[in-house]
Amino acid sequence: MEDVRNTYRINEKSELGDVHISDDVLAVISAMAALEVDGVVGMAGNITSEIVAKLGMKKLSKGVRVDVAEGSVMVDVSIIIRMNEKIIEVSKKVQDRVKTTVENMTGLKVENVNVNISSVLSK
Repeated sequence: MEDVRNTYRINEKSELGDVHISDDVLAVISAMAALEVDGVVGMAGNITSEIVAKLGMKKLSKGVRVDVAEGSVMVDVSIIIRMNEKIIEVSKKVQDRVKTTVENMTGLKVENVNVNISSVLSK
């Protein structure tokens, strides 16, 4: 069975043509942004920065769900945090980082970023 990939137009005013982005790309952008936050050690499914470096970006999107409706983005990220981190503080930083990164890279408006803590590791 073939994977269905949604794409979204992010620029239609170019004289050279339209620019489209897939939901997989939005998921990878979101995951990479979440992994940049101090206290986040991985994504759901034990996807860490080291694993991404070895296996590639496609695996990174496993802990992210993206919905796009009428030009606005809703993101769900499932993260693994380091033991003894303040969950609320790390979650707020993840929300801010994901929102800012997706908006800056794509021009799409991020309506919400839901953070799910899937595990805690003592790293």
